[in-house]
Amino acid sequence: MGIHITPARKTAFTSGNLSSNLMAQMFSAYIVYYYVDVLGVRPGLIGIAMVIHGILGAILNPLFGYVSDRFRTRWGRRVPYIAFGMIPLAAVFTLLWFPLSSGMGLFWYFLFIVLLYDVLYVLVILNYSALFPEMFVTMKERASASSWKQMFGIIGMIAGVAVPPLIYDRYGWGAMGIIFGITAALFMGALVWGSRENELAAPDTFGLWQSVVHTFSNRFFVIYVLGGFFVQLTFALLPAAIPFFTKYALHAEESANSILLGLVFVTAIPCVYVWARWTNRFGPRKTMLAAIVCYAVALAPLLFVISPAAAYVTGAAIGFGLAGIIMLLDVLLAEVIDEDERRTGARREGMYFGMNGFIIRFGVSLQAVVMSLVLEQSGYVANAPTQPEAAIIGIRLMLAGIPILSLVLAFICFYCYRLGAARSSNGHPLG
Repeated sequence: MGIHITPARKTAFTSGNLSSNLMAQMFSAYIVYYYVDVLGVRPGLIGIAMVIHGILGAILNPLFGYVSDRFRTRWGRRVPYIAFGMIPLAAVFTLLWFPLSSGMGLFWYFLFIVLLYDVLYVLVILNYSALFPEMFVTMKERASASSWKQMFGIIGMIAGVAVPPLIYDRYGWGAMGIIFGITAALFMGALVWGSRENELAAPDTFGLWQSVVHTFSNRFFVIYVLGGFFVQLTFALLPAAIPFFTKYALHAEESANSILLGLVFVTAIPCVYVWARWTNRFGPRKTMLAAIVCYAVALAPLLFVISPAAAYVTGAAIGFGLAGIIMLLDVLLAEVIDEDERRTGARREGMYFGMNGFIIRFGVSLQAVVMSLVLEQSGYVANAPTQPEAAIIGIRLMLAGIPILSLVLAFICFYCYRLGAARSSNGHPLG
């Protein structure tokens, strides 16, 4: 049974994705660049820290998801974690951009603050994500809410990856951290106001290990999470590699980062509504396959373009396919969760989003490892005026070559995903 959500509360709830993506994309796009190229920490050390960060996040996701599913407070199962965790999360995010140490101490500071940020981010955002299938129960509602959610998310991406160079280049990295920390806190406050929980949803009664086993016994989830892993790897690589690409392959100004990434995401904003309509017409699986193909084809020119103008045109094309993928990920996972409820009789959004986060976190860590290995093995020299040809090739592979290969694997996974193939998008509840 669904929950009546007014348009105002739907807007407030979905706007929380701006905070989520602002922090995630800014972290993904600039944290390695800031600590390696600006502060001079060895790429290998940052790679080690990011692996530890990924392992901790992977462990926390299912644990927090299990607790969220199992224990109901007087304020609900999900909302209290968001309400009490959002201000500490925004504060720690701000501290990421204030290096309060130097030398080898800078590495230890980075490791500590990143792990603290990770704990708070998982606590807040996992519970936010788990509310989506509970609040919106039909395909039509989910496609509509997801399009709004991803519209705000794309704005967050733009703010997180395109705007920072405009701020840190003029006012410094610390000022940038303060501005975005406050922004994230404000939109998280809006999502708390817009959140509603279904008090009739049956809680998870499984033990932790039993819950994990039941989750991975759902073959549709296994297929989904593998495809999602490969897709999320491309999302992590693209914004993280672009600052290196514009600086060393295009020899462009810092503002080129903002223009290129801005074109990707500005193009994606109206396109989420196009993909939502196609989802209602053709179903989420077929629409996801089409989006993956569009995204992969659009990435290919980045392997050889040498002018900023050509890169900008390519960026606009990338935004079209990217919009479909990000809109559909939540819709497909909600469908998987509905199937689990039919099998177990319980609503276990927290565990599913947690286990999804468990897998996806390794993609974020893999992104950092890939970048560290490519940069160190290709002869890259931090902040050098020019780079050897091998380093330029490596940067292009990080940006397009490896993501295209990853998208091929994602296409195979989602091609094998058959849940809902026999059900039409007729607006009836899926669960």
